[in-house]
Amino acid sequence: MPVLKMTDLDLRGKRVLVRVDFNVPVRDGRIGDDTRIRAALPGIRHALSQRARLMLVSHLGRPAEGVFDDKDSLAPVAQRLGELLGREVPLRRDWLDGVAVEPGEVVLLENCRFNRGEKKDDDALARRMAALCEVYVNDAFATAHRAEATTHGVAKHAPIACAGPLMAAEIDALTRALGAPARPLVAIVGGAKVSTKLTILAALVEKVDRLIVGGGIANTFMLAAGRPIGKSLAEPQLVGEAKRIIDGLRARGGDVPLPTDLVCAKEFSPRAKAVTKRAAEVAADDLILDIGPATAREFAAGLAGAGTIVWNGPLGVFEYEQFAGGTRALAQAVAGAKAYSIAGGGETVAAINQFGVADRIGYISTAGGAFLEFLEGRKLPAIEVLERRAASGRG
Repeated sequence: MPVLKMTDLDLRGKRVLVRVDFNVPVRDGRIGDDTRIRAALPGIRHALSQRARLMLVSHLGRPAEGVFDDKDSLAPVAQRLGELLGREVPLRRDWLDGVAVEPGEVVLLENCRFNRGEKKDDDALARRMAALCEVYVNDAFATAHRAEATTHGVAKHAPIACAGPLMAAEIDALTRALGAPARPLVAIVGGAKVSTKLTILAALVEKVDRLIVGGGIANTFMLAAGRPIGKSLAEPQLVGEAKRIIDGLRARGGDVPLPTDLVCAKEFSPRAKAVTKRAAEVAADDLILDIGPATAREFAAGLAGAGTIVWNGPLGVFEYEQFAGGTRALAQAVAGAKAYSIAGGGETVAAINQFGVADRIGYISTAGGAFLEFLEGRKLPAIEVLERRAASGRG
């Protein structure tokens, strides 16, 4: 169902509460990666251009509710946001009883998880937040899978509830990739464990034409195919699930290609010596840390004719240069394909940035868990409430 979009509203002079995702890495008061802050800038600038009375709210870390803690304060975020906007962004610590903000000005509200009841979606707390605004905007897709006071409860009670530009773009991109995708639809799913992505793999069986698995996930699939994996990370207890996924996709005429060569080492370290081996030659004391060059070429060739590509997770330990070849090759293949491509998840975004292909990916999601749950076909609470409000005609 469609949602109301902030960009379709008249925000002039209105009190606008925007749920953003500023949950960025902070160490010793310094922000390590400001990608999520930058992603929110279009929505912020749009509201300010209409001289809205703008209040931004976000969580940071996992503080104990009801207790202020300097280490989880949004103070470094307020400073960085001010630098990006070219204006001061005041940080308001006690904000539930009201916030003074003038038209065309912006304030950042202190970490919403300092408020007792935030994570439990407390209705009384949500009503207090809703009373602060005339328009509530959710522009934090990365938190859309959580029903919390600032992501869900406030949307029920605010006079108007809508999606910001980032949220709307995420919904549009994922719907395009999965709703009626151009075929063939190829999914690349990497990562350490099958167990963390078992539900998404099972869901993708019903949707994709080809499933490329990488990382520790691929090791479990190779075990299922009777191939040696040495002492590599794997989950033998899930071999049966891997077999069912392979069989299910093949029954639909699809494919789960497995590596024909691999890059191995005797230890997991930045100094480990990388050795390329045929898949059948993996030794008992080997660690598989990347796909080999022949496999990378084969996987890349399979992407060339794709209509849609969905990517979540690296193919190997790309942080170490000697094991980065497979993920680099796939990143370049996704970027070079004619297909509509969508990629998401922290490690995936890191790889895309590391290999310099961001400007050639169709859409890059800043989300992790929400991205995966959307791919699984789950209803995300923060989106569902916006859909209900739009359907009711009350915004």
